Amino acid sequence: MLATAAGDPLVSASAVPPDAGTICAIVPVLNEAARIEACLETLIAQPQALASILVVDGGSHDGTPEIVRTFAARDARVRLIDASPVPPDWNGKAWNLSCGLAASDPAADYVLTIDADVRVAPNFTASLLAHAQGAYLDAFSAAPLLEVSKGLEEALHAAFLATLVYRFGLPGSVAKRASDVQANGQVFLAKRAVLVESAAFRAARSSRCDDVTIARHLVRAGAHVGFFEGGAIASVRMYDGALACWTNWPRSLTLRDESTSLPELLSALADVAFVQALPLAAVIATLVRRGDLTSFFFRTNLMLAVARLGVLAGTRRAYRTTTDAYWLAALADVPVALRLVQSAFARERTWRGRRLVAEGRAA
Repeated sequence: MLATAAGDPLVSASAVPPDAGTICAIVPVLNEAARIEACLETLIAQPQALASILVVDGGSHDGTPEIVRTFAARDARVRLIDASPVPPDWNGKAWNLSCGLAASDPAADYVLTIDADVRVAPNFTASLLAHAQGAYLDAFSAAPLLEVSKGLEEALHAAFLATLVYRFGLPGSVAKRASDVQANGQVFLAKRAVLVESAAFRAARSSRCDDVTIARHLVRAGAHVGFFEGGAIASVRMYDGALACWTNWPRSLTLRDESTSLPELLSALADVAFVQALPLAAVIATLVRRGDLTSFFFRTNLMLAVARLGVLAGTRRAYRTTTDAYWLAALADVPVALRLVQSAFARERTWRGRRLVAEGRAA
């Protein structure tokens, strides 16, 4: 965390910089009827530097294609691409992204991948292009402002989010090694030529953390890849309630793919367990048992527990609003750590009812 504390924020721009280039947006969808309309409303409000909006459908049956067609009738930039059926050796999102890249205009300077639950600000396109130019980046993720329901989801979400901070530090830097990569697929901008030359989407075909695998693949190919706070230009409601958060986020939150070695994984999980989750429990247990408050064990865990509150204070800005329940996140750290371990070693996973391809098993 100290090593990443001096990171740069994403530049918020009011106008598209001269000669900044054009963007092709790819929106991968599967049964997103409840979310896609609000996303497309904010995208079609962007300036013409967002030259095309490709909604790539992996086989929706909830009316998503019909909604997209209404937007295509309103704005010529919107186009629906039917990417079904998904090949058996690909996971759905990576396949949708690959199909979108193949269908994108070769003249586009950048490709933006954006999830259907993201809503963007009027200066979204201008800010992405300004940051790409100013930071001399080949690709970067912009973490949207988070919206969560009050109460249990608020505490769980904050505890899960903290596991990223303890393992990878703070946003605002460029990854020097693939193992340092932080990434999300909610908002990800990359030079189109770099994506095509590196075949990064294909590299993620069997990944359960496709966004991380794509970013790591680009770093190995020599690209400059960053991760920044983007709350000023986009927001997202990831899950509808605590149960959905608990069930679904650990699948990608482990940041484990086929390039992650077992020692790296165990080291990351140890950080979460011994630095984030257990110190507060150890302090409470010592106080309840009236143990030695002058011992090295107690003082070390007390220091880490206080630091945990500091992390909570720092991650508060990642959320649009919070209530008192947010500050109870530290009490959820132990179950969250156990859930992360369980997810990291799960052999089979599903998403929206589809079984995911296991890492390394793609043809």
